[in-house]
Amino acid sequence: MCNRHKHIFRDIVTVLAVAMFFSCGSNFEDVRKLNVQERFPVGIAEDYRLIYTDSAKIKVALTSPISKDFSNQEFPFQEFPEGLQVEFYDDEKNKSTVTADYGIIYQATKMADLQGNVVVHTHDGKKLETPQLYWDQLNKWVFTSERFTYTNPEDGTLMNGTGIEFSQDFEEGQRYIKAYHVDGYRDVNMEEEENGSGAQQADSIREQSGT
Repeated sequence: MCNRHKHIFRDIVTVLAVAMFFSCGSNFEDVRKLNVQERFPVGIAEDYRLIYTDSAKIKVALTSPISKDFSNQEFPFQEFPEGLQVEFYDDEKNKSTVTADYGIIYQATKMADLQGNVVVHTHDGKKLETPQLYWDQLNKWVFTSERFTYTNPEDGTLMNGTGIEFSQDFEEGQRYIKAYHVDGYRDVNMEEEENGSGAQQADSIREQSGT
């Protein structure tokens, strides 16, 4: 009699354990879905254009085919999945541009993360190429820790390295550029460089260990 009760009790415990397992598994799946839930923007704008002004002067103009507004997230951001172009204007209305395949701007920090074929063209002909670039709008500062190529037509040189930062004000750019590691640089014929043959027609190559 006692043994039969033990068997019945053991069977009940087993059934309860199995039920609790599936219940916990279902609850865990619900929690997992909440943690990885899809993010839906509160708004989508096509042919997007945003103008930043200072003292009634246009300082920055941002354009993109599509802008997605994720201000409903815990850490709000704005996404540009099809790329964007940012135009910077100095006090003399000289225009410098930055283009990228993808961009995201975090609204709380005003930090922009630009990714994919990022190219900076300054109004005086300088060019920076890198796979990723950060733009600190509050401090008007631009930087990257990725590989970069920097072309300067003023002295006819092309520099390669890793990590560079500079002021958003390209008018004073040369004084504010700081490269973390420079692999080397070479003299180039700027007309041939624009035609895509500067690498083959370089006058000389000089390697530096970095500055």
